[in-house]
Amino acid sequence: MAASAVAQSADTLYDDRENIASARRAADIWADASKGDTGQFDPAWKLARVCYWLGGHAPEGERRAYLEKGIAAGQLAARLQPARPEGHFWTAANMGALAESFGLRAGLKFRRPIREELEAVLRMDPAFMQGSADRALGRYYFKVPSLFGGSKSRAEQHLRASLEYNPASTISHYFLAELFLDQRRIPEARAELQRVIDAPLSAEWAPEDQDYKQKAAALLPKVR
Repeated sequence: MAASAVAQSADTLYDDRENIASARRAADIWADASKGDTGQFDPAWKLARVCYWLGGHAPEGERRAYLEKGIAAGQLAARLQPARPEGHFWTAANMGALAESFGLRAGLKFRRPIREELEAVLRMDPAFMQGSADRALGRYYFKVPSLFGGSKSRAEQHLRASLEYNPASTISHYFLAELFLDQRRIPEARAELQRVIDAPLSAEWAPEDQDYKQKAAALLPKVR
């Protein structure tokens, strides 16, 4: 099969990522296409992207390995095209997921590189993926303890900045809701959760939107 046909096949499989078998197959195709430092930029960052999805949706026992593979793929993409945001962003995304899911040690290990990669994306293209670097930095400053540089005010600042690029972002609104809950800003938290539920589905990110809509619908009745 020609390289262009293989790439199209992997993209189609990724579009069906809610089916874990499709996501795994896409990961295999992009992994084969990005082997070694001479690998291609697009397969490398796309491998990092699908590994991030699998790191949150594959069976529990597989998730850490996918996130670690995603970090390596993102770093390869960043080496191949250091002035492009994709490798930097997906490196940070996989690191962040690993830090959130696998304890304090992972969080401390990746604290600085996550911030540095996301700040690099902001310098290159703050509008990248509808403000995703600001969205991820908002999450970063919320999750990192203040002793290590976390800041609730900076978290809110970045999350609000991300909404300038996509006012209907389910993820940004959900992250704001969690931040407001942590601060006992209950009416604001409830409003943000309702915005998640009411937001239209994105054509590109519908699976992610569905995830956060389900989380918001489950959380909203508990917020008093």
